[in-house]
Amino acid sequence: MTKFADIKGFVFDLDGVITDTSVFHSQAWHQVADKVGVTWDDELADALKGISRMDSLNLILKKDHKENDFSEAEKEALATEKNDNYLKLVNQMTPANILPGIQDFLATVKAKGYLLSLASASKNSPLVLKKLGLSDYFPKAVDPATLTHGKPDPEIFRRGAEILDLQPGECIGVEDAAAGVQSINAAGETSIGIGDPQILSAAAINFTDTTQLTLANIQQRLA
Repeated sequence: MTKFADIKGFVFDLDGVITDTSVFHSQAWHQVADKVGVTWDDELADALKGISRMDSLNLILKKDHKENDFSEAEKEALATEKNDNYLKLVNQMTPANILPGIQDFLATVKAKGYLLSLASASKNSPLVLKKLGLSDYFPKAVDPATLTHGKPDPEIFRRGAEILDLQPGECIGVEDAAAGVQSINAAGETSIGIGDPQILSAAAINFTDTTQLTLANIQQRLA
């Protein structure tokens, strides 16, 4: 097991960890589902968490066997429409949308000399960070356009360590989704899962919510 003393950096997911934009994603996808005549439910909303835009759209269409009803161009248009809906919601965000305890944690980590990078599949993450007033904490972010594989593949978290010039073993990855935790583990980093411990049972460390995310708690769990 990794020793706390070996840790030099933190690689953060965005949605569900720093802020909760999943509610905006859900609203925007719900609008698309209504448009294409797919029944929306909580199970579908949960299935879309943490996966890319086109994968999300394909899941929605598959639910009611509509995956072959649309051309690639029509799918692209639907994905773009979803993103436009989402951006309207994101543009209303403020620092009040930062999840509890996260700003304190980022400030502490930065003050103590740890490096930070962002590993979000969302192309909108720079805008979200700007709205939250957190851009300065994340000068390094993985560009999702450069990735060939989505979570649970380790690529995004491996890249999150690389851009900090750190080895995976020197990094802690922070996630709220099972696919994200799998990605961190496969990258060879120490995983923190925030949320339901049963869903995130593969995480090396589990906190039920962001208020528990402190250096002292992490040190204690890795002792």
